[in-house]
Amino acid sequence: MCRKGRMFAPTKTWRKWHRKISKGQRRFATCSALAATSVPSLVLARGHRIEQVPEIPFVVSTEDINGITKTKEAVAFLKSFSLYEDIERVKQSRKLRKGSGKTRNRRHVERKGPLLVYLNEDNKVPFAFRNIPGIDLCHVSRLNLLQLAPGGHLGRFIIWVEDAFNALDSIYGTFTTFSTHKKGFSLPHSIMTNTDLARIINSDDVQSQLRPQKTQIKFTTRKKNPLRNFGALVKLNPYALTQKRRAILQSEKSSEKRRKQYEKNEQAKNSWTIYLVLWLSYQKKSKKKKKSSTNLSTKISLFMKNLKKKSLKKNQRRVKEKVRKEKKVKEKKVKERVKKRKKRVKKRKKRGKKERKIDKR
Repeated sequence: MCRKGRMFAPTKTWRKWHRKISKGQRRFATCSALAATSVPSLVLARGHRIEQVPEIPFVVSTEDINGITKTKEAVAFLKSFSLYEDIERVKQSRKLRKGSGKTRNRRHVERKGPLLVYLNEDNKVPFAFRNIPGIDLCHVSRLNLLQLAPGGHLGRFIIWVEDAFNALDSIYGTFTTFSTHKKGFSLPHSIMTNTDLARIINSDDVQSQLRPQKTQIKFTTRKKNPLRNFGALVKLNPYALTQKRRAILQSEKSSEKRRKQYEKNEQAKNSWTIYLVLWLSYQKKSKKKKKSSTNLSTKISLFMKNLKKKSLKKNQRRVKEKVRKEKKVKEKKVKERVKKRKKRVKKRKKRGKKERKIDKR
C-alpha cells in the first residue's frame, strides 16, 4: 500500500552529497575527538552514565576480554565494572521514529551507548558484544569521526582494549615522534605551552623589559563650524564683528522708533477722547433745551451710534458695488452664449441649403 504518494522535485543522484576535506584536517579532527573521550565532564555532558566507572579513559586488559565468546559473558563483564548502566539508558530511550522513516526499515530510534575499540581481529570479542543494544565496535586503525563524536558532539564513552590503547602511539604518533602508519604526521599540539597570557604579561621578567608608560597628553584642535560658531567666523573674517555691531545698533534704533510711534498713537487716542468731551460740553452750552438735561454718558453713546451707522453705510455701498460687478459679468457670459448659439444656427442653415441644392441636381 502506497502512503503519502511521491515526493515533489525528488533529490537527484548527481547532487553534491559530500564535501572534500583535506587529510590533515580530518586527522586533526579525529585526534581532538579522541582527546575529548578522556575528559569526564565532556562524557557526562553527552549523557553517558559513568558515575560508577572506576576511571576515564577506561582500559581493559586483553587477557580478561579475549576469553569472552558469548553475549551472556559480555553482559556479566560489563556489570562487573558497572558499565551496564549506560546500556540500560539506551534500552529505556528506545522509541518509535517520527515521520515516514517508520515504513522504511528504520522503525525505532535509540541513544548511542559505549564504543568498544579492539586490535586483534582473530578473537570472538566483536561477536560477543555486537548484539548488546547501544554498543558499537571499531578497530583501532579504522577509528571513524562519526563514531567518536556522533552528531558532532564530542565525548563518546570508549571501552579500550589494552593492546588497542597502546597502539595509538604508533598510529597517531606523539608530541615528539612521528606516526609509523601516517607518513610525517605527529600529534597536533598548541604553540603556547602556557596559555595564561595575563599571568605572562604581568610577570616580573616581562615587565622589567618593557619601557615606562607614556604620560604625555596630545591636544588636538577641534574643528569648529564658522556658520554656527561666531569666534571661528571672526578668525576667518574680522569684518564680521563690525557687521554684527552695526546690526545690533540698527535694531536698537528701529525699536526706539517703534516705541516713539506707539507713544504718539496713544497720545492721539487720548486727545480724541478729550476733543469728544469738549465738543459735547460746547453743544450743551449752545443748545438750551430739555434734552440738554441728559447725561454725558448718553450723549457719548449717541455719538458712537452715529459712527456705527456711517460705517454700515460704507459697507452697504461696497456690497452693492460687488453685486453690480457680478451682474455685469453674468450678463457678459449670457451675451457670449447667445452669440455662440446664433453662429451654430447659421452654420446649420448653410449646411441644409447645400444639401437641398445637391438633391435638386
